Amino acid sequence: MRGEVFRRELRELLRLAVPLAAAQAGTQMMGLVDVAVLGRLGARELAGSGLANAVFFAFSVMGMGMVFGVDPLIAQAIGAGDRGRARHLLWQGVWLGLIVSGVLTLVLLAGAWALPLIGSKQELIAPARAYLLVRLLSLVPFLLFFVVRAYLQAHGVTRPMVIAMILANVLNLIGDIILVFGIEGWVPAFGVAGAAMATVLCTILELVIVVAAVKKIKMTEPFDPRPDRAAILQAARVGLPVALQMGAEVGVFALVALLASRLGTLQLAAHQLVIGLASFTFTVALGIAAAGSVRVGIGVGARDPIATRSAGYVAFLCGAGFMGLSALAFAVMPRLLTRLVTNQENVIAVAIPLMLVAAVFQLSDGVQAVGAGVLRGAGDTKYAFYANIVGHWVIGLPIALLLGFKMNFGITGLWWGLCAGLTVVAILLGLRFEKLSRGTIAPI
Repeated sequence: MRGEVFRRELRELLRLAVPLAAAQAGTQMMGLVDVAVLGRLGARELAGSGLANAVFFAFSVMGMGMVFGVDPLIAQAIGAGDRGRARHLLWQGVWLGLIVSGVLTLVLLAGAWALPLIGSKQELIAPARAYLLVRLLSLVPFLLFFVVRAYLQAHGVTRPMVIAMILANVLNLIGDIILVFGIEGWVPAFGVAGAAMATVLCTILELVIVVAAVKKIKMTEPFDPRPDRAAILQAARVGLPVALQMGAEVGVFALVALLASRLGTLQLAAHQLVIGLASFTFTVALGIAAAGSVRVGIGVGARDPIATRSAGYVAFLCGAGFMGLSALAFAVMPRLLTRLVTNQENVIAVAIPLMLVAAVFQLSDGVQAVGAGVLRGAGDTKYAFYANIVGHWVIGLPIALLLGFKMNFGITGLWWGLCAGLTVVAILLGLRFEKLSRGTIAPI
């Protein structure tokens, strides 16, 4: 019987995970296109946009974590058969997203003008600030997209995310070429700011598409779209540990980017290039994690411990399997992959050793992403935060500083520290789900 449950869960998870992973990968593809286009301008522009992206995501990812608080609430409501509550929670996620966007906009505005204070190379300040100030306009649609996505994926509606991804990538490619390089006599060349403009337009397009999909879901149960203080606070309480967990993870990567900027423009450009490639594979793991979160949440809402445990372990296997294949690609053809992004040979030379480190941590990166997802579906969001603090900040960062600066391994040493941190987090999250899923998990 358990084998049948496992096979059924594999089919259900793949049905949900494949389009979600494709949508996640497509979203990251826009970032890779930005890197590829800006890489043609030069190392300064590539490094400057990388610095701005590091700052933007260090804070916006915490906003993403906050709105992720509605994920398990909506999934568990669907699992319990209460579709009216699920729709009500969608609206509370929208209100929460607007509140969080307002706060983070003020923080990022201050960050744009504080760039010189972090010790970055002076030549990077102007392109980084230009990119960041324009990119700020995407924050509201960026967060609201994840709220709406949570509702759609809990209903098993995934096609709109794939459509949004395809159309956004087409628009981003065209927008990057036109806005970065300009059209003589028609459109000025905006450089790095042009890449940010294209991203803003794509983010708005994606939100419009998923909102249209929500309107097609017929509701027979009553719901109230007005702000519900209790529901917003509940989502915030669930989402805050997720925000802190994601902030701890992305924060250490952002810190490494800032440290790389102090090593030099080439080192930061290489870091940005490889992070772009590694982030592409990671977003597929995030898609699997999102599907795992939904399936675990539905199992918890239905109070079915066998389905809950099977959903989690199927997600772990799928995440590890894909990331194992990506690790092989990184190790076997690093030069080919880097040349897809840039033609700057000096940047490629620095990036290739980082590609080999990235190959090593692919498996850990995928497992920890899925681990955070399945625990979120179970409503256990605090443990992932603690695991990230221990793995990245207590263990990984000291190793990165030791290897990178004390032992003079430079950017490669910093990356080995990231690898150590990711491995510790993956182990801790896997052990946590094993312990938690032995019994019946109570809904939130």
